[in-house]
Amino acid sequence: KEYLEIKWAQLRSKVEPSFAERAVVNYGDFFTNGRVVTSTALNITENEVLTADGRHIGYDYLVIATGHSDNVPVTKTERLHYYDAENQKIQSARSILIVGGGPSGVELAGEISTDFPDKKVTLVHKGPRLLEYIGPKASDKGLSLLRSKKVDVKLQQSVDLKSASDGSELYRTSTGESIKADCHFLCTRVPLSTAWLNETILKTNLDKDGRLKVDEYLRVKGRSNVFAIGDITDVPELKLGHAAIHHAYLVAKNLKLLMGGGKESKMSVYKPGPEVAMVSLGRKHAVAQFPFATLGGRIPGLIKSGDMFVGRTRKHLGLEP
Repeated sequence: KEYLEIKWAQLRSKVEPSFAERAVVNYGDFFTNGRVVTSTALNITENEVLTADGRHIGYDYLVIATGHSDNVPVTKTERLHYYDAENQKIQSARSILIVGGGPSGVELAGEISTDFPDKKVTLVHKGPRLLEYIGPKASDKGLSLLRSKKVDVKLQQSVDLKSASDGSELYRTSTGESIKADCHFLCTRVPLSTAWLNETILKTNLDKDGRLKVDEYLRVKGRSNVFAIGDITDVPELKLGHAAIHHAYLVAKNLKLLMGGGKESKMSVYKPGPEVAMVSLGRKHAVAQFPFATLGGRIPGLIKSGDMFVGRTRKHLGLEP
């Protein structure tokens, strides 16, 4: 695609499409010393990347940062139109079904119930608790906050989305329950974008979960000039945005060293940070898990929920907040 999207702002953009104007940024707005190729990578050789449009792009060093397989538009204009359409979908509905109780489903439920308190919001999750990637205390606080916003949360159930294909607006769950909803949002896990690597020189570097095995410098193991960053790495840590940013800074630092003729022994080592996670629940509330405490309500909301870290991220890119 032609733009960078600040991922942790996506769900706010659904309830406030104008928010996406700052959260969706064309690469050309900040990436001026280089070239952007908008195409799909198909293969990697020892010294080239082959793309779907027939390009052979040579490299001395390669960084793989493909993240997850999101099916998104190519241009910023199309992406902004998408958020307008999602907002219209929410506004025109009286009742809304959200499928998935991970961070995306919980945050979307929080956003809709905050901005549209008159709408009936139901969240269905197949697991025993919400936000299963973090601790049970944070899960409990997230559940309490959603229920305080009158979100109907149903755990240990799945939904047959085809059951409402007849236009009845009735969705059937795995327990036989029927949920009436004018529309639904699917917020389940998106697969990693690494399957394509099985056809490349890195096919033996993937673990059983499809993640690239990296060393302490975030180089793909066994490769001196290929790095990987973000969710696609096998680094044992919570796969969150702030970790991916730390990966990027460290690899950029190591690349500068190597390209300047520095010794490999001087490269910086990546050390996973403490397991900090923050889930927004509308404009004023959030759940935060820190190593020393778990908080829910307005205090963590002051940290994230107002601007969703968009201003800070734009400053990192050298843009006006």
